[in-house]
Amino acid sequence: MYRQLATACLLVSLAACSSLEFPGVYRLPIDQGNIITQEMVDQLKIGMTRSQVEYVMGTPLVRDTFNPNRWDYVYTLDDRNNDKTERHQLTVKFVDGKLSEFTTDIKPTSETTPAEQVNTDAE
Repeated sequence: MYRQLATACLLVSLAACSSLEFPGVYRLPIDQGNIITQEMVDQLKIGMTRSQVEYVMGTPLVRDTFNPNRWDYVYTLDDRNNDKTERHQLTVKFVDGKLSEFTTDIKPTSETTPAEQVNTDAE
């Protein structure tokens, strides 16, 4: 009798720790970091001051302690309902307190002039 009870308790414990999910259970999408939108990227212009960049993009997620002229913005969205993960990254670099270049995986619209073009990395 005790052996059957112990076996049943063990099976219930293992079932609680398993990776099986209940069907129809909604899971909240988890977003982390700085939201990076197309409109924000389009507002960035070479020559902007640090405060102007911070006004457009918000406080950077990572300020490099070894290179204070580089700010990194990272955004991830994990939507478990659709098995979809979205990730965006933006890196801005300053020279003499002015924006000298920025690199992002979001392509700016074609409104930028050739002098204002930026480096883009497609995933």
